[in-house]
Amino acid sequence: MQSARTKIDVSIGDQRLTLTRDGEEVRSYPISSSRFGIGTEEGSMKTPLGNFRIAEKIGHDADPGTIFKARVALGPNDPLPDTEDFITSRILWLDGLDEHNANTRDRFIYIHGTKHEDEIGTAASHGCIRMRNADVIELFALVDETTQVVVRE
Repeated sequence: MQSARTKIDVSIGDQRLTLTRDGEEVRSYPISSSRFGIGTEEGSMKTPLGNFRIAEKIGHDADPGTIFKARVALGPNDPLPDTEDFITSRILWLDGLDEHNANTRDRFIYIHGTKHEDEIGTAASHGCIRMRNADVIELFALVDETTQVVVRE
């Protein structure tokens, strides 16, 4: 089974996501975590730390740059979301496995694409882990639901 061998490590300090399989680095990508810092408080827009798993993969066949609202791909005539923080291309919805981050799924914390690719490498998101669209599409294909994720300082 792929998931037990495949892990995602997110370093907030390095603004980097690394995918490993059997302890060997497979890919490494620049990311953008929350500009509000780290934390688990409801409504804080902070990025939570700890152990997670991918609870759901959303956007399997979506075109690169597709905008999602409430995890549904928008069509060409749909109104845009009321935010500058568009969720694009793919969504990896995280589920917290630690007591302190158990509310992560309810907080809608994702690894996802962004239209703000120029901010990748800096803390600029609203709590999620943002990635370049091409990077999140590649990562999406390399992981399963249940893949382990660690987010650390």
